[in-house]
Amino acid sequence: MLLALYNRVFEETDIPLLQHTFSFLKENQLRVILFRDFYERLLPHIDFKEPPLLFQSNKDLPPQTDFMISLGGDGTMLDTVSYIGNSGIPVIGINLGRLGFLADIPENEIDGAWQGLLRGSYSIEKRSLIHLDSNVPLFGECPYALNEFTLHRKDSSQMIKIHTYLNGEFLNTYFADGLIVSTPTGSTGYSLSCNGPVMFPQASVFVITPVAPHNLNIRPIVVPDDYVVSFELEGRTDQFLCTLDSRMEAITKDVQLAVKKEDFEISLVKLDEHNFLKTLRQKLYWGADNRH
Repeated sequence: MLLALYNRVFEETDIPLLQHTFSFLKENQLRVILFRDFYERLLPHIDFKEPPLLFQSNKDLPPQTDFMISLGGDGTMLDTVSYIGNSGIPVIGINLGRLGFLADIPENEIDGAWQGLLRGSYSIEKRSLIHLDSNVPLFGECPYALNEFTLHRKDSSQMIKIHTYLNGEFLNTYFADGLIVSTPTGSTGYSLSCNGPVMFPQASVFVITPVAPHNLNIRPIVVPDDYVVSFELEGRTDQFLCTLDSRMEAITKDVQLAVKKEDFEISLVKLDEHNFLKTLRQKLYWGADNRH
C-alpha cells in the first residue's frame, strides 16, 4: 500500500504523534510519499533511514497511490484537494487542528484509522466540487473548490453590489459585504456562519448565501448544481476579492466570472464508525441541550 502524506504546518505538540505515525507505518511496511516541504520540516524530528519518495504537485503523485493522508485541520484538508485534482485518489483527514469537520479523525483514533485502512473497514464518499470560469487566468491549474467560491469587498468599508444570474437570467443584486456559493460539503463552513442551511453531502445543489446583506429580506437560496451562476461586480473601488476555499485572487469589476459544478468529484474516506449525522452531533453539537 502506498500512502501520500500532506501537511502544511504542525506544532511542537504534534511531534510525538507524527513520530508515532511514522513508526507505525514502518512497522507495517507501508510505503509513503511525502509532500516535499513537510519532509523538510520533519527532518529535525524524524529519523528517516533513507530519503522517502517526495511530491510537490499532483503531477508528482504515482498513479498507484492508494490514499492521500491529510494531517492537520480542515484548512489542510482543503489544501489537499488541490493536490489530488482529478486523480481519483481517496483522501482521509486526520485532525491535528481544532474543529475537524472534514478532517474528522481525532488524534486518539489515529491507530484505529490505520487499522481500518489495512482491514478495509471504510467507505468512500463522493463529494462534488465547484468550478470557476473567468475571462482572465485565475487560480492556476486548480480553478475548483471543495467548500465554496466567494466574492468580497477589498480596500474599503463600503458594501459592494453583486449582480447575480442563474443560467443567464437575473436572480438578484446583492448589496452586501460579499457573496458565497457553497457546495453541500461547504454548507457547514463559511455559509453556515452566515446563516446558510446545512445540506447533506449527497445533495445535488449549490447554496447562495450573502455576507452581511444590506436588505434584511435577502436570505440564502438553494439552487440545482447543474445551473451556471454568473456575476457582475460594482463598487466604489477598483479591486475585489475572489476566493476558492482558502485561496484568493484580487480582481477588478471587468473580470467576468461564472461558477458551475466541476466535472469530477473528490473521494473522501470514511471509517465505518464515522458518518455525517454523527459528525453533526459531535462537532456542531446538533440538538445538544446544555441547560442544567
